[in-house]
Amino acid sequence: MQIGYARVSTDEQNLDLQRHALEEAGCEITYSDKASGNALNGRKGLARALRKCASGDVLVVWKLDRLGRSLIDLVGVVEKLRARGVGLRVLTGQGAMIDTTRPEGRMIFSIFAALAEFERELISERTKAGMAAARRKGIHCGRPAKLSAAQVTMAREHLAERKGTAAEMASRLGVDVSTLHRALRQRP
Repeated sequence: MQIGYARVSTDEQNLDLQRHALEEAGCEITYSDKASGNALNGRKGLARALRKCASGDVLVVWKLDRLGRSLIDLVGVVEKLRARGVGLRVLTGQGAMIDTTRPEGRMIFSIFAALAEFERELISERTKAGMAAARRKGIHCGRPAKLSAAQVTMAREHLAERKGTAAEMASRLGVDVSTLHRALRQRP
């Protein structure tokens, strides 16, 4: 079964051109959205189309940019389809050479997947380098500490004087006991 998906970014735009092309391509059913490509969570039509696709089906889109805005998002969607035995076919535009039901389409998409992985690795390297530079400047990276230095000192003193258990102290401070133990290990 060929399942169509159409998307426009704003309410002022019209889905007719895409729906007609998908119908001409043999789509038996078409789902659609009026949403920005960046709003993947708000694209209920895409979610329904993906749920409808079963092994052996093909998801058909008018242009590749209708499926997603970033290469990483596109690769993620197609990988999910591939894992379920569902193909992807792009009718027009820059991605028209993609038809994962054919060998040349799978090859082109493999190249896209490699580029997306490369992009993810570059982003990760840049993030790690930025965090290392921030740490060298004394800037804390990551989640903020649950307990202040004063709270950790107070807890350490109470525990040393045996004025209560770690569980009681953690409860009084409003944290889990493992959080208290971690804070006690990290702050001398």
